[in-house]
Formats: sequence, structure tokens, C-alpha cells
Amino acid sequence: MQAMTPPAGSRPSTRRACRARAALLLLLLLLLLLLLLLLAAPLASAHAPEPATAVPALGWSLEPWVLACLGASLLLYLAGLLRLWRKAGAGRGVGMRRAASFGAGWLALVLALVSPLDALGGYLFSAHMVQHEVLMILAAPLLVIGRPLAVWTWALPAPWRMRTTRLVRQPALAAAWEVLTCAPVAWALHGLALWAWHLPLFFEAALRSQAVHSLQHASFLATALLFWWPPLAGASRAGHGGSMLYLFTTMVHTGALGALLTFSTVPWYPAYGTATPALGFDLLEDQRLGGLIMWVPAGLAYLVVALVAAARLLQGETVRAAPGAMPPR
Repeated sequence: MQAMTPPAGSRPSTRRACRARAALLLLLLLLLLLLLLLLAAPLASAHAPEPATAVPALGWSLEPWVLACLGASLLLYLAGLLRLWRKAGAGRGVGMRRAASFGAGWLALVLALVSPLDALGGYLFSAHMVQHEVLMILAAPLLVIGRPLAVWTWALPAPWRMRTTRLVRQPALAAAWEVLTCAPVAWALHGLALWAWHLPLFFEAALRSQAVHSLQHASFLATALLFWWPPLAGASRAGHGGSMLYLFTTMVHTGALGALLTFSTVPWYPAYGTATPALGFDLLEDQRLGGLIMWVPAGLAYLVVALVAAARLLQGETVRAAPGAMPPR
């Protein structure tokens, strides 16, 4: 989806609303961080791991609603892309790289939600962390680069496409999009989802209930899509320097959560004690491996994108410093 721009007169109020919501969300995030530190150890020690069971049989997760969403998203993208390219020419409007990015992001969703990794995540915390990282640092940025919302509209009949375009340009929707994709708000929403769901109370609730588990994954993916929009799709508004700070601070707080999991001497999620021994893992070893997965690969992903932003920032400075260079547009 292309960035939706509200009427010029609404920008100051939208920015004030953005700052107010960002401040509130940051305060909530800090309170949840404190709550995590206070509750992690007591909640963990309040449960005893159950005896190990037999090695579980793992297979593909064929939940109808997940398969329906994945299938519809792919068919709509292909239909919209073909119609767009027939009208504008192959590679126009949405280039080959963007289309390939969407395809790779879609395959990452299949890996996370349909492959045996999904079933394994119910038995090993470390596998659950791999699943979450595939959703948040692989699928989400690739999908943002692929711009699926813009392509999906091209799959609609022309009258519906015109109505959809008018709808998304409504001031209320445009202002809501402006707020949600504002860098502080997107940063806070994603951080809040990440830390809140790793509280033992909520994480183990997701292990016990399929509905809560689905909500957990949906919130991770939705907030990750919002998170990656400013540095990847809205860089002209966020600025490359702002994107570097945005990514660096996320790398710090996700690394802190990973370090807490890695160096903890008590298990945060004793529910995994049922299956980890049967799979050859100690409960704490599994938790530490999961913490390292959150700490290192995710941190590297944020670092790589931040370095790209730094390179673009330096490239822009070089262009402005060159004698006779045209001012940037």
C-alpha cells in the first residue's frame, strides 16, 4: 500500500496525536518491563515440570483458516500483479524485486505457520523462538517490501478498486494510518507485544489455548509489519538517521530480553518440561538456546538494516557535498 496522506490541515493535529499515543505506549512498555522483572522468577518457581512424555509425532499444521488466508493472499497478489503488468507493462508499478520479496515473505509465513516448525514450537521453547523470529524479522520485512496491499487492490474489479481507493483516502482512515506508521508508535506497539507475550503468564496461556496462541502470532505479525514500515517503506518520512536510532534501540531492548532468558537460572515456562527431556533437551538449556536465538539472529537483522540506512545517509551527505550537486528531492 502506498502511504496515505491526510489533508494538509490535519497534519499538526495528527502529529500531536502521534506523540501523545507514543508517550502513552512507551509508558505502558516500561511498566510491562518492570512487571516482567518482578514476576518472571516467582511465576517460574511456582510450577514444577511434569514428567517427560514420549517423543512427539510432528507433522504439518493444516488449520483451515490459516491455509485459507495464505491461499487467498497469494491468489490475490498474483491476480493483481498480472492485471497491473498487463496495463502498465511487466515490471512496472511493482518491480520484479518487490514481487520476489512478497513471494519470499509468503514462503516464510508457510514455514512459520504450516510446516512442522509450528508443531515443534509446542514442545520446545527454542523452536517457538525460531517460529517467532521467522514471522517478525523474515516474513514481515519481506512482505512490507513487496507492498501487497497496493497489489491486492488491482485484483479487484475496476468499480470495487475505485471504491477502495476512495475509502482509504478518507481523512479518518488516512489519519489512523499516519499514526500507526509513525515511527514512535510502531516501535512502541511492536516492543509492547514482544515483551508482554513473553511474560510467563501470557506465554503459557498461549501454550494451553489455541485461540490465545493464534492471537499471539497475529499480534507479532501485525506489529512487526507496522514496525518495518517506517525504515523500509516510509524512509523518506522517518529519515535514515531516525531509522538507525529506531533499529538500534529495538536491537537493544530485544537483546535485553534475550539476555534475560539466556542467563536466567530458573525456567520461565515450566510447561515445556513435559516434552523437552524426550527431545534431548534440558528445560533450562532449551530456554537459553531460545534466548540466544532472540538475542543474536534478531540483533543481526536489525543491525544489517541499520547499516543500510547508514550507508544511504552517508551517500546522501556525499551527494550534497559534491560541487555543483543538485539538492536532494
